[in-house]
Amino acid sequence: MKYITHKEYSKEELIELVKYPLLTDKTTKLIEENQYSFAVSKKANKPIIKQAIEYIFQVKVKSINTSNQPHKKRKVGKFIGRKSSYKKAIVTLHDGNTIKLFPDN
Repeated sequence: MKYITHKEYSKEELIELVKYPLLTDKTTKLIEENQYSFAVSKKANKPIIKQAIEYIFQVKVKSINTSNQPHKKRKVGKFIGRKSSYKKAIVTLHDGNTIKLFPDN
């Protein structure tokens, strides 16, 4: 995926852009304020992330905050490795829009 804002991306590229939702204690509290956190592609910028979220979840995005998360060291026995870095996007939705992260069965 290239770093171009004016290009129209295909549906497959937009779906691949958003990797997975981030569910931690802090992000579940943000859901009450209509803010959702996602891990996204490192090459993605805010307009492209907005276009992807609006296409995938059929919602209206108000604002987006992004941050690049650093590598983290992990140790298993005597072996030291590192957890890969990723880009985090916190998406704020307009009032009346919600994303269903937990499907009702």
